[in-house]
Amino acid sequence: MRQIDHFIVGGPGAPAARKGDIFDPNNGGVQAQVALGDAALLDKAVAAALAVQPAWAGTNPQRRARVMFKFKELVEANMDALAHMLSAEHGKVIADAKGDIQRGLEVIEFACGIPHVLKGEYTQGAGPGIDVFSMRQPIGIGAGITPFNFPAMIPMWMFGVAIACGNCFILKPSERDPSVPVRLAELMLEAGAPEGVLQVVHGDKEMVDAILDHPAIGGVSFVGSSDIAHYVYNRGVAAGKRVQAMGGAKNHGIVMPDADLDQVVNDLAGAAFGSAGERCMALPVVVPVGDDTAERLKAKLIPAIEALRVGISTDAEAHYGPVVTQAHKEKVEGWIARCAEEGGEIAVDGRGFTLQGHENGFFVGPTLIDHVTPDMDSYRNEIFGPVLQIVRAPDFETALSLPSKHQYGNGVAIFTRNGHAAREFAARVNVGMVGVNVPIPVPVAYHTFGGWKRSAFGDTNQHGTEGVKFWTKIKTVTARWPDGGGDGSNAFVIPTIG
Repeated sequence: MRQIDHFIVGGPGAPAARKGDIFDPNNGGVQAQVALGDAALLDKAVAAALAVQPAWAGTNPQRRARVMFKFKELVEANMDALAHMLSAEHGKVIADAKGDIQRGLEVIEFACGIPHVLKGEYTQGAGPGIDVFSMRQPIGIGAGITPFNFPAMIPMWMFGVAIACGNCFILKPSERDPSVPVRLAELMLEAGAPEGVLQVVHGDKEMVDAILDHPAIGGVSFVGSSDIAHYVYNRGVAAGKRVQAMGGAKNHGIVMPDADLDQVVNDLAGAAFGSAGERCMALPVVVPVGDDTAERLKAKLIPAIEALRVGISTDAEAHYGPVVTQAHKEKVEGWIARCAEEGGEIAVDGRGFTLQGHENGFFVGPTLIDHVTPDMDSYRNEIFGPVLQIVRAPDFETALSLPSKHQYGNGVAIFTRNGHAAREFAARVNVGMVGVNVPIPVPVAYHTFGGWKRSAFGDTNQHGTEGVKFWTKIKTVTARWPDGGGDGSNAFVIPTIG
């Protein structure tokens, strides 16, 4: 059976005492095993990073940028192989896997411009003969703890900016689909990054705690569920680290009566069901304003959802593939049952979906549930599967209040032709990222990504200039160069040699 090991300087050493199974979501079988590390293995990776980091930080930004350019070229050259590797472990279809990689590469492209964004501020003549300037310097060693749902994009969001800023980086990816992160580290080495600049360690809570507690790791970036994000933030901050911890989401799509419903339905098909709904920026709640809007939308949604093709991850005709594990399949179907018990009307039921020849695969059919209300557990919590809930709102103010009052505040969208309504909504909604006729409002790489409320802990967002701020610390220098030749006189003397 295929074995996936840590990618650290000097190799992992002795065989791992503990291993985790990696499943094939298409058929339910175990396809590989991954080594699960401990604090001692992390110490080894940290020691290697400490040895190389000063020289990497001392490498001028242009040369670090050239490594990022080369890394980008290598990832693009290996796109097909990476996408199939990702798809085989995660279950998302090849097109989604390529999108996962491409969105990560967009942050690498931003990191290629690191010489510009690292420039500090300068004030000449702040006082008599006094100049003041600032510089951004790396924090030293950063770490990333990333989820299963984007095994390429989110690691690149983190390590791309961190490494370009002069840090070394230790990545702890999800143990469910770790192969792509290891391959990315290999490509970074091939691109010219010194050995030890990017290392990959695998593990469960034991490794997470070791990262959070290690005194030499200066910053930790995390993406996962909100409860774990809160834990990571609190433990990391208590250990003296800077921490950004992104949590769960329950993103809403507000549909105004004047919206183009054909476009809305097309957008919802991708935003709610793409990648089997396993995205923190998925759109699992649609809020039509007015019963007439709700009925018209529902009439268009049902045939569109029923036409979605669920298939194995290599099926080029499939709209989405299986979810990541059997346990997650059961959890999603449990939420569907819970919503029905709470009074939701199941218009399209995806429970019990099977695919001929892949009966043991982790498939969940697309599901649409109407008449969901804000007091339902299934509405208050993240389902993280191919389930779209309809929450009807009588008016704009009610629709605005739903995402604003929800415990999560990652993303939200409004669909309308009315510029005033869109502007009012964007200004007032209590959510971190807003889309106007854009169903998944993930910002471009040179802006920043981050939610509010229980969707994010910490005060600095991912990538963009916020990412640069997170992975660097600022130093301000006040310098005075008085006139005079050093003999007490005020005469200006040009130094000479010899």
